[in-house]
Amino acid sequence: MTEGPTITTIAQRAGVSIASVSRVLNGLPTREDTVRRVMRAADELGYVPNSVARSLRNRRTDQIAFAMADIGNPVYVAMVREIQPLLKAAGYRLLIHSTDGETDDELDVLRGLRERYVDGLIISPLRGVTQEHVEAIVAARAPVVVIGALPDDMPEGALVDNVRTDSRTGVRLALDHLHTIGRRRIGFLNGPLDTVPGAARAAAYREALEALGLPYDEDLVEVGDFYRDSGARAARALLSRVPGVDALMCANDLIALGALDVLREQGRDVPGDVAVVGMDDTDLASVTWPTLTSVSLGSAERGRAAAGLLLDRLQNGPRGPRVAVVRPSLTIRGSTTVSQASPGGAR
Repeated sequence: MTEGPTITTIAQRAGVSIASVSRVLNGLPTREDTVRRVMRAADELGYVPNSVARSLRNRRTDQIAFAMADIGNPVYVAMVREIQPLLKAAGYRLLIHSTDGETDDELDVLRGLRERYVDGLIISPLRGVTQEHVEAIVAARAPVVVIGALPDDMPEGALVDNVRTDSRTGVRLALDHLHTIGRRRIGFLNGPLDTVPGAARAAAYREALEALGLPYDEDLVEVGDFYRDSGARAARALLSRVPGVDALMCANDLIALGALDVLREQGRDVPGDVAVVGMDDTDLASVTWPTLTSVSLGSAERGRAAAGLLLDRLQNGPRGPRVAVVRPSLTIRGSTTVSQASPGGAR
């Protein structure tokens, strides 16, 4: 097998020294005519630069990592849709890490950042930023953007920015809407309480009920996971325990889809008998039947903000930590609007 061209053969073809070829291929200042001769010779010989070796020399990989809990979750899909083209336009490749929400896996990615396998990291810790996360971020000495809550007392020198949303206001929007359409027995289907969204939305549900003058009833709360099948199990359990529930507030759209499956199985009209609200306003909300009223927490906007903050640090150097807050909004669809969900129906 014929070996590919080397720096030596390029130097011979160009009629220059090996040192000159090395300077040109590494982008170091060199006389213009020498650059032209070397590049012409390299092109004629079919030389392909070793990007891995170059990245080791330059301490730059042109790669960005995104560590997320679940690559199949439509929230993260929406973020990636925004992040990838922005990074590509700036000359970076995106690497995806699915951590299953495990803190150890998140820490492994952060520690790898210290070894410079990527130039920067976007991370969304499902169970929050622990002291170990903080220590790994500081040790990495590379740009990091955290999507989600970040401690207020981050150490000096941590190259970290933050993108967050206000899920408490989002839950309040949902319950205000359900209250406005006359619902008073509002059940809550939540995800794990040891996660950031689960804990925040549980607290928000209680606060919203209190603000509306409605009592908190543990029988109206069911905790499971953030998946459709778990949502179905949670809905089945709650509806069996409290048959008279007239609305379900769901901690995300996947849980809401599981609840809709069960309501359909039981022959309950949505929203005539039970109104349903999800959270995240994913693409799924507009393709189910009835279409799903859902709180948008700005997944796409959070993705764009995270990419923008990271690129700014990479291109413009260190600066103080910044926080981007994306405000929630409510999109009303058929699962809470009788005229949309059941043609000809009324309540």
